Amino acid sequence: MAKKEKSEDMSFEKALHNLEEIVEKLERGEITLEDSLKSFTEGIRLSRLCSSKLKAAEEELRKLVEKESGEIELEPFSLNGDK
Repeated sequence: MAKKEKSEDMSFEKALHNLEEIVEKLERGEITLEDSLKSFTEGIRLSRLCSSKLKAAEEELRKLVEKESGEIELEPFSLNGDK
């Protein structure tokens, strides 16, 4: 298993990449039960880290779109530009 990086030092992209690697390894089913449990535990840690970083990004976006009156007006996000 890859060396653990401190959560606060790991970017969202790196955490997501590591999580994807763990999922692929578990899906192949070529590792021992003990290694599967270790990988699963690391996957949970990375999943929580990604979730935390996404929530922080959402809060930052909220601050950016907050109106002077204190109201927050968020528009739905769309990948193709449609609303």
